Amino acid sequence: MKANKQKTLDRLSRVEGQVRGVARMVEEDRYCMDVLAQTAAIRSALLGVERLVLENHAAHCVETAILSGDPAEQRAKFDELIGLLQKASR
Repeated sequence: MKANKQKTLDRLSRVEGQVRGVARMVEEDRYCMDVLAQTAAIRSALLGVERLVLENHAAHCVETAILSGDPAEQRAKFDELIGLLQKASR
């Protein structure tokens, strides 16, 4: 996670700000379509965070397992990767 850590934290801070902004919009009874536009932006931002974490996992954790030559470790990291992709696609 070290490679993209600051980038990931920056994106999460941005998402946090967006969520607070949407809460204010709801408190202020803002127009529904405006709130929905902001929630769509939040979903998109979270997908960006997921991509960064997934890239990191593939570039570091999975690569380390491949280079280890240990079939059990390779299978475990491959299964983790498949599980992450399945969760992300729901």
